[in-house]
Amino acid sequence: MTRALKALLLVLMLVPGAAMAVEPDEVLDDPVLEVRARAISKQLRCVVCQNQSIDESTAPLARDLRLIIRERLVAGDDDRQVITFVVDRYGDFVLLRPPFQGDTYVLWFGPLIIFLLGGAIIFYYFRKVLKAVPDAPGSAKKRKPGP
Repeated sequence: MTRALKALLLVLMLVPGAAMAVEPDEVLDDPVLEVRARAISKQLRCVVCQNQSIDESTAPLARDLRLIIRERLVAGDDDRQVITFVVDRYGDFVLLRPPFQGDTYVLWFGPLIIFLLGGAIIFYYFRKVLKAVPDAPGSAKKRKPGP
């Protein structure tokens, strides 16, 4: 095998399979509706995978949601109506960019709070450990003379 062919095969193996999530039988005949369906699918989170949009996910639930989106578009719903339909059933969590409101503060600030709490715990833990370590012999720290 030539080097170029090996390199091509390596690149193809590294391409994520999620890019192929939309099955051929899901694709709409109308290219305009299909583009709208893909745009909507990229805005919605797969509630199974949670780190992927339903456009990328191969989970069965993501497929069902993609099909529902396409059905709603064919029925004549606009993009906002389709998104509202899905949010009404799954809540704001299904949006990859949830609205900034009282009931979604946990989604917006949760990771930051967890990061800060983890940092504080690590800081206090190492501070306690460093205080417990006796001074090394020959250190430059001066001690007060005893009585």
